[in-house]
Parts: sequence; C-alpha cells; structure tokens
Amino acid sequence: MDIGGVLVPAATPFDSATGDVDLAALSENVGKWAETGVRGFVIGGSTGEAVLLDEDERCAAWDVVRRTAPGKLLVGGTGAESLRATLRLSKKAADLGCDAVLVQPPAFYKGAMTPDVLRDHYCAVADASRTPVVVYQVPTRLSTLDFPSGLVTELAKHENVVGIKDSRGKLELVGELVTSTEPGFQVIVGSGSLLYASLEAGAAGGILAVANLAPRECVRIYERFCAGDSEGAGAAQEIVAPLHDGIVGGMGVPGVKRGLDLLGYRGGAPRLPLRPLTEKRRGELTALLAAAGLGPSVPSADR
Repeated sequence: MDIGGVLVPAATPFDSATGDVDLAALSENVGKWAETGVRGFVIGGSTGEAVLLDEDERCAAWDVVRRTAPGKLLVGGTGAESLRATLRLSKKAADLGCDAVLVQPPAFYKGAMTPDVLRDHYCAVADASRTPVVVYQVPTRLSTLDFPSGLVTELAKHENVVGIKDSRGKLELVGELVTSTEPGFQVIVGSGSLLYASLEAGAAGGILAVANLAPRECVRIYERFCAGDSEGAGAAQEIVAPLHDGIVGGMGVPGVKRGLDLLGYRGGAPRLPLRPLTEKRRGELTALLAAAGLGPSVPSADR
C-alpha cells in the first residue's frame, strides 16, 4: 500500500461549552485541508491529542472524516497501552473505513518493553489487522520508546507492516531506516523541517503537524521534489522549517491550535490538563505565521 505524500495529523477541536469533540468543526477543517493537495489525514495522532480521547471519540472522528473526505487516505491512530485495546481499536478503524492504522508503542511500562516484547506486540497487531499497519516512532521528547533499528528491520519483513512514521527529527536516522529495511517499506517523517532532506534520503513522504498550518507549502515541497525541481522544493522548505521549529517544536499542541484559529480554521483550546498557549507566546506565534506569509497582521491583543 502506498502511503507516500503529505498527510495532515489533524488537530482535534473541542466544544468550548461541553468539552466534547466538536465533530462539525473537525469536518470543516478537513474539508478545507482536502482542497490543498494533501494526500490524506491521520486521525488519532500526537497532534490530535489521541491519548486524551475516549475510544468512542476516536471512532466518531474516523467516521466523520471518512464521510467528509471520501477520496483521501485515512489513517487511524490505534495504539494503546494494552495489546487487547490496540486490537479492538484497529478493528473499529477498519470497520469505519480507515485505509491503514498508525500504532504507537505501549510505553508506560518502559523497562519491560524489550525489543522482543515490542516485536511480538506489533506482529500480533499486524497479524490481526484487516488494514496495513504503520509503526509510529513517537517523538522521544514525549513519554515513549526509541526503537532499535534492528527491530524496525525485523518488523519491515511482515507483509502487513507497510511503513514507519519516524518523528525523532534526525536525518541520519531516516537514512538508516531507509537503507536497513525491506524494499517497498516506506519511511514517513514527522519533522516538517526535514521533509526535503528526508525525501532526498529516500523517505516516501511526511505526516507533518506543521501541515495543519501550512498544508500547501508542505505539499509543494513534495511535489517539487517529485518533479525534480530542487530549487522550488528548497524554497518551500525554507518557509515550512521555521514554522515547524518555532510552533510545532517550540509550542506543541497549544501553538498549533492557536495557529489554526488565526488562519481561519477551528482550533480552540486543548483538552485539560493541556492548557492554551500563554498570552506571552501569542505574539511570537503570530509573527512566525506572518513571516511565512500565512498569518494576518498582528492583532492588538497579541502585541
């Protein structure tokens, strides 16, 4: 299965009154993103606050996105701390029309998660899943594991494990994954600042949090690279990199969601215990968007 191109790991909007997932707002965002040339969407990833969502909320989100963007690739984030829950979510994802599942590792009992344990976990998921499995190397700054390259090499041999999303943000590790895995196994990067260089190293695309804010620019990097236009790809990368470094890397989910609000999408506040972006950082965010030619002029409240 081809999972290449640029996918948006969609932020999850919440109703300000009830705190529930705002499915109408999610559908509105997806409809706008779908017109920018992105390949598809990941629903239930780190930027989507997946660890803060109930199972039925993930399912409802998959359903509304499938109906909103029927022609786009839909990847459901189904990783959970237990194998039982991961299998259950992966079945529901298939039932609701997801084309593939993105599976983060169980990491709470980190010391017990040896390469053998992780291999057995992912093989069990891949054996049972009716859709292809993408292994998720979560950013190591979060509470997660750092996969040994040998483990990924072994998992790449499974016929239902089609790729890995690597969000460690290190180009040398992208190259290592590309060269050490089976032909056809797809390495997808999570760092928007490394997309162009990663494509040159053999990556197949990106699942990019910064694509929430700059989808057209991210798509342009990919399309210009595929067309052999290194100058055009490099120019687009110069726009995207500061947004990834300053907002995604520097501000996290609160920054992405505030940025969405400024750009006419439906961002809103994160779910507690995450808090909205502080007033002190809002001016910095607005300046980053404006420098990229994306944001409005700085509103008085952010000065």
